[in-house]
Amino acid sequence: MSPRTQESYIGAVYYLAKHYHKSPDLLSDEELKDYLFHMANRGLAPSTLNQNVSALRCFYKLTLHRSVDFLREILPRNRKAVRRPQAYSQEEVEQLITIGAPQLKARVFLMTVYGAGLRLEEACRLKFEHIHRKRMQIRVEQGKGRKDRYTLLSPVLLAELENYWRMYRPVTWVFPSIKYPGKPMDYHTGQRIYYRAVKRARLTRRGGIHSLRHSFATHLIEAGVEITVLQRLLGHTSLMTTSTYLHVRQERLAQIKSPLQLLALRRLSAKAKA
Repeated sequence: MSPRTQESYIGAVYYLAKHYHKSPDLLSDEELKDYLFHMANRGLAPSTLNQNVSALRCFYKLTLHRSVDFLREILPRNRKAVRRPQAYSQEEVEQLITIGAPQLKARVFLMTVYGAGLRLEEACRLKFEHIHRKRMQIRVEQGKGRKDRYTLLSPVLLAELENYWRMYRPVTWVFPSIKYPGKPMDYHTGQRIYYRAVKRARLTRRGGIHSLRHSFATHLIEAGVEITVLQRLLGHTSLMTTSTYLHVRQERLAQIKSPLQLLALRRLSAKAKA
């Protein structure tokens, strides 16, 4: 599991123990049921509930060796609401980068996330050795699912990265931590950079920094890039995951004319000629 998943799973067990003020191995079936009802009543998102359910299933199955049937019975998974990825228009992304991030480090960070379609943790843990100038590619090592892949490196981004290196001279990590020398940028710092830029650019929030990855995918689809190519760039295991980007943006939808309107225009044109 990725470090973030490990943290989330450990945190779920920690809060379970904190809730009852006793070790989780002493909890009864009814107490586990009540805890899940308590979590559901807090109004948490289905994805958050599912993550907690997965964490507790993992803990009770692998550590305490409780039966799988028992886990399935008392820890049912909630179905996630189906939501389309929210993306910014190209004009909005440009506004976010140029107006929202006047400071060089913040600007280059956002450009890297969008320009390469990276996840937050992938951008934070990017190293200079992963930037392949000759091939104009960025190597993503041990992304989600512990998979390696290559993604795009645009000439514009490369030029900005070179400017950034000349000014800050980072050694290993492209975006090192200021607080902890030798460590990569913290995920929370990356999110703060994004939220500040959104506020400065006066844009509507469309989720967290992951919306830049959604924008990367949406803009490539609109540019005619094959969905199988996009799948490899994003590092998706399933093509079904990538297919969620085949939605049509509202801005594009407004430009499409109804076939009825086209027929009406032809009739009017014919009458005018007569």
